[in-house]
Amino acid sequence: MEFILILLVLLLIAIVANIKIVPQAHAYIIERFGGYSATWNVGLHVKIPFVEKVAKRVNLKEQVVDFPPQPVITKDNVTMQIDTVVYFQITDPKLFSYGVERPMMAIENLTATTLRNIIGDLELDETLTSRDTVNTKMRAILDEATDPWGIKINRVELKNIIPPREIQDAMEKQMKAERERRESILRAEGEKKSAILLAEGEKESAILRAEAVKETAIKEAQGQAEAILTVQTAIAEGIRKINESNPSEAYIAIKALESFEKAADGQATKIIIPSEIQGLAGLATSVKELMSDKK
Repeated sequence: MEFILILLVLLLIAIVANIKIVPQAHAYIIERFGGYSATWNVGLHVKIPFVEKVAKRVNLKEQVVDFPPQPVITKDNVTMQIDTVVYFQITDPKLFSYGVERPMMAIENLTATTLRNIIGDLELDETLTSRDTVNTKMRAILDEATDPWGIKINRVELKNIIPPREIQDAMEKQMKAERERRESILRAEGEKKSAILLAEGEKESAILRAEAVKETAIKEAQGQAEAILTVQTAIAEGIRKINESNPSEAYIAIKALESFEKAADGQATKIIIPSEIQGLAGLATSVKELMSDKK
């Protein structure tokens, strides 16, 4: 009885030990008697003790591998160092497990070979300015080559392109000269804008001064016109009132004499006396004599 109990306990332990849970984004490769048996996906699985074993645990997530710099030679015989970053994903766990020995090393060697072939058809300037083209070509070639291994290449990036030291120095000098040229252009544009703004300011100032002078002249002319109008209005009003009062001829004669007296006091050397005023002058003399006789 105790033997049976011990046997049951051992059997239970063996069953529990052979229960496997495959996590998300993983797959297990199961071998039976050394040969491929099945691929376990996510979930609960039971392995047959002593018959089956988990040969490989495969990660199905997208993975990134950064390969060290590789020496490559351009079409114009310039040797440079280029390191690449490859993004890949395992799509077939069985092919990945049995398709190639040491898949990462195989991808690295394939990447280096492909990179040398592509860069060998490009000159230095094209290599430095055609990263996107190189990335696209490498991804297509690597994806096709790794398909039998159950691997999909999602993206390839040229991380760094390191040309020889002398070329780097020349490029730095060229970049420095370009920066100085751009700075000179910016300074010239700034000076040009400043000169334009200054000229516009002077122009606006001159316009304002001219408008001020114009306004002053207009106001002075308006003031003079109003003064003349006021004087003429006063004269006209005086004449109108004189006409309304119906002055006698004697009053008119006296006013004429007063005007003549004022004219005589001037600087004129020759005075023409109208005949009417001569008659009035004689009348004035007669009146003066008559007043003297009465006294």
